[in-house]
Order: sequence, then structure tokens, then C-alpha cells
Amino acid sequence: MSQQPLQSSLPPLSWQECKQRGWNEIDVLLITGDAYVDHPSFGIAIICRVLEDQGYKVAILSQPRYDSPQDFAQYPTPRLFCGISAGNLDSVVANYSSSGRVRNSDSYSPDGNPWRGDNRSRSDRRRPDRASIIYTALAKSCYKNCPIVLGGIEASLRRFVHYDYKQDKLRASILTDAKADLIIFGMGERAIKEIAQRCEEGITLDGIRGTCQRFTEKELDEHLPTLAGERTNNREFLFLPSLAEIEKETGLFLDAEIAVDNHARAQSRQTVLQKQQSQWIIQHPAAKSLSESELDAVYALPFLRTSHKSQKNIPALQMIKDSVTIVRGCAGNCSFCAITRHQGAEIVSRSHRSIVKECKLIAEEENFHGTISDLGGPTANLYGTKCRIGGCNKRDCLFPKTCPNLEIDEERFLRLLKDVSSLKGVKHLFVSSGMRMELLLKTPRLMEKIIAEHTPGALKIAPEHTNDEVLTLMHKESHDLLVRFIERCREIAKKRKKPIYISPYIITSHPGSTLKHAKCLAEDLKKLDLKVRAFQDFTPTPGTISTAMYVTERHPQSKKSLFVPKNISERKAQRNIVEKEVLSREFDKKKSKVQVSEKFSRKPGKGKKGF
Repeated sequence: MSQQPLQSSLPPLSWQECKQRGWNEIDVLLITGDAYVDHPSFGIAIICRVLEDQGYKVAILSQPRYDSPQDFAQYPTPRLFCGISAGNLDSVVANYSSSGRVRNSDSYSPDGNPWRGDNRSRSDRRRPDRASIIYTALAKSCYKNCPIVLGGIEASLRRFVHYDYKQDKLRASILTDAKADLIIFGMGERAIKEIAQRCEEGITLDGIRGTCQRFTEKELDEHLPTLAGERTNNREFLFLPSLAEIEKETGLFLDAEIAVDNHARAQSRQTVLQKQQSQWIIQHPAAKSLSESELDAVYALPFLRTSHKSQKNIPALQMIKDSVTIVRGCAGNCSFCAITRHQGAEIVSRSHRSIVKECKLIAEEENFHGTISDLGGPTANLYGTKCRIGGCNKRDCLFPKTCPNLEIDEERFLRLLKDVSSLKGVKHLFVSSGMRMELLLKTPRLMEKIIAEHTPGALKIAPEHTNDEVLTLMHKESHDLLVRFIERCREIAKKRKKPIYISPYIITSHPGSTLKHAKCLAEDLKKLDLKVRAFQDFTPTPGTISTAMYVTERHPQSKKSLFVPKNISERKAQRNIVEKEVLSREFDKKKSKVQVSEKFSRKPGKGKKGF
């Protein structure tokens, strides 16, 4: 290994910058569809810093042109491997709305502009559609005999047969389409270090936990001799329906997604296989979750929390620059969300000391303006939770009710809020990430503390819907939870003699939602006096159970026929109901979010606005 000391500077974003460091080669080239931001909220930055910490020379190729190999060709062939990510978002999700319309903004590009110039053609976008495939082809043309490793959320969620909503069709694994060597699925710190070490030692990349490979039929039997030509499920192997079988019987796509979901939540040690045309995708067991100390070590790496001088004004950076991740993973398992599939259902919280230290470093920065914008993660108030029995195969901690074995450490979060707030230079500390209402109700002191002192204008919650039939399909608790939550907020508001503003997130046109359900949603929100601005039509993104429902039009449990609003008119009709019944009401001019008022009180109010 080339022992390059870890530097507190941005990694080079061009071969010219590499030469300025005195390098005559690079060990690893990381390619990303985002502007490079050296912040731990960006996956490519974590991978870069982890590799640097191992002593490797790492260079970045950010948002390269893809109409020619010119940007790729500036670099010599990496000594070890080339890592490719579409960015923090799936490239199709980044480029198109749920209705397939081209997006006019990109939070991960300079100035939020998805185009390089005035010519708004597809070839002039900063990020191509299905970027992992395009980047792989260009990298293979420039870097001969160099292993190509795909990572990030696009590759992770498209590793098996998946649905592409822009093309409205099922596609084969992105690994076979791109013809790369490996996919790292999920969180990649462990796998990326092992890949680098094996490349350094000239050892095969077969069998690395947390990765997928592709084999021909012959190669499959050579690499997995215990199969001995058998293609049936057993304790060691899980076979998913093949691409050909799914194309013949679409309902098998739902079976495959449920199997992958159950396998992931159980942290099964089975190898998962799925045939794609003439090749097989082999998913090795997932990498073990990082321990608390290992997660602390990742966030202790010298991130500069800034972008490169050539890539200025990145909206995503402006939003999260002074935010701190305190927890990884999500045990919610919402049907429409890919976080559990990507980060895992196991909750790993950072230590108190690690979080306070990072906040202290932020507060000491010259351009810090006094506000820590978020202590959060996929679900902020899963911080400090753990399983009393050490975990189970189901790992479904919040549905249909909160599992009695889920231990919630309210005092730990309260102590964290107190100690970060007391840091010199910190004037405001917010929890801006979404929070689970059922957990807040179980931690009354924390709930009141967050509402009173750590909410940036409005408390973010995600009821998603109000109809229990739809909520069950979403894998969410019943509507009664939202009612109880609003009642508790009212009690806190009366105690504080101040209104509480709540920003609920709503999804319309989810599989199973009819016009009747949409009307129910609008009426329930009106009864609660919730004025909603944060809502969107359901988007069938890769790697979720809801997307499988959308494609197959089947109920995930009964497998019976399920109504799915697919065409524009059906989706627009449901959206219009919500807009007409909810958004047409007068908004609070000052808050522009939502105010929950006395109108829903079960007791006679006193005519005051707010709670």
C-alpha cells in the first residue's frame, strides 16, 4: 500500500491537482453524479475519507461529461479499482418527477442547475439517466483491466430485477446492464476497505460480504460448488424468481421483493441468487453493521464540510452543512421507503462524546452562525433505541404497534440536547429530521423539550395518510396515532401558552388508494385543522414493496387484486381533492407551514388561535 498520510484538505478533483501533490499515480478513482461535497451526509465523501484513512491515494471525478470519454481520460488507470456512484439519489429520481417530467432543479449540482449551459438537452445534463451504467461504460473504455465497483443508492436498490418508472418497465440488475465487476449494497465502509486490500494483495474479489457479483451458469457452479447444479432454496441459498419468470408472470416480482425484504431484515446469512438472461446475480450476505465505536470513527474523519472551489453554491450543502448525523438505520420498514433496504433495520447510534465533539468543531468554524440545523438521521428519535432481546428475524419494531422489546432511552437524548446546546457559540439547536410520533408519545419529556426549544418553526411528522386501509399497505400505524399525537401537542401548547406549528408529510395515490380514500384523507386533515404543504404523489422508485404493489397491482399479503392509480388523470384526481379541501384554506402568513388550532379540541375552546 502507498502510505499517503491523511490530509485535512479536499481530495483532488482532477489529474492536475493530483500532480500538484506530487502523485504520479492514483490508487482509487471515485466517480459521482453529484458535485463533490466533503461532508459525511454524502456517501462518496465517506468512502473517500475511509480509503484515505487506510493510506490510499484517492481522486474524485465529479459530474463528468458523458458525451465523450474526455473527462475520464484525464486520469491514468487507477492502480487498484474504480468506484462509481450515481450520487446521493437514484439518477432517474434526481432527473424526473413522479409523473416523468424533467426536473428543473438539482440540489446536488452547482447553483441547483441540472444543466451545464443554456442548451437544455438530455446530453447537456450534469447527470445522465441511469448514471451507473453510463459511467461504467466510459470507465471501462479508458481504464483497461481495472475492476469497476458500483455503489450508492442507485446501484444498491437496482441490484436485482427492478422497476424503472421513467421507462415504465422492469429491468435486469444494473450489474448485468453495466457489466461492472461488483456492487456494494447498503452501507459500504467495511466492503470498500476489503476490496481495496484484496486489490492491493492481488486476491480475488469473490465472496466479499456486502457485495454482489455476476456469473455465467458455468462460473456459478465453479464458484459455488455446493450448488452442484441444484437451483432450489435451502439453508445456504435463496433463489429469487428469474427475470424471464417475472416477465412471464408479473406477480412474481412482488414475491421477489418481499423475499429480499424479509432476508435483509432477518440479517440472513443465505446467499441470494437471481438469474438475469444468461447470467446470475449473486448477493453475498450483508456486511455486519458498524459498531458504535466504528461509526464514531467514521464521523471523526477530517471532513471539511464544504465543496470544491470549482463547484460553488450546492443547495444540498447549504441545507445540511451544520447538521450532524446521530443515528444510522431505520426499523420503521415503511413500504414506500428504501432506507431500511439500504441502511438496514438495525439501529446504530453514535456515542454522546462523538456527537458533542463534532458539534464543538462546527461551532468553532469561522463561518458558523450559531445554529446547529439538525441532530438527526433517517428517524431522529430512534437515537439511543435498542432491542431488549438483542434482535429478531422480523426486525419490525414499529408496526402494527411499537414492539415491547424496543428500549427507548429518553434520558440519553435529553442529555445530548442539553450538552450540545451549552457549547460555546451554539445559539440554536434544532432537530429537523423527521420523527416517529409513536416514539415521541412514549417520551413525553423529550417531546416537550423538542417542541419548546429545538423545533425550527414547525415540527416535522410523517403520517403519510389518514385512512387505515391505506396506512396498513404503507406499513404504518393507524390514524388513531395521529389523533392522539395532535391531542398531546394541544396539551403542551396550552401549558406553554404558545401555538405549535406542525408540518405533516402526505403521500397521495399510493397503491390501494382510491378517490374515496383521498376524500377521507382530506376530511380527516380538515377535522384536525392540519394545513398541508409537504405532499407528493407516490413515486414507484426501485427497491420498495410499494413499487412492487404498483407494478403487480396485488396486495402484498393476500395477493388479491389491488387498485393502483397509475395514469395521470387518476393521480391528478386524488391530488386535486387534497389541494381543494386542504390547501385552499388560508395559510398562516408568517409561518407558511401549518398551525394546529383549537378547532379539533374535544373540549370547548376559548376562541384563541393555536393551542
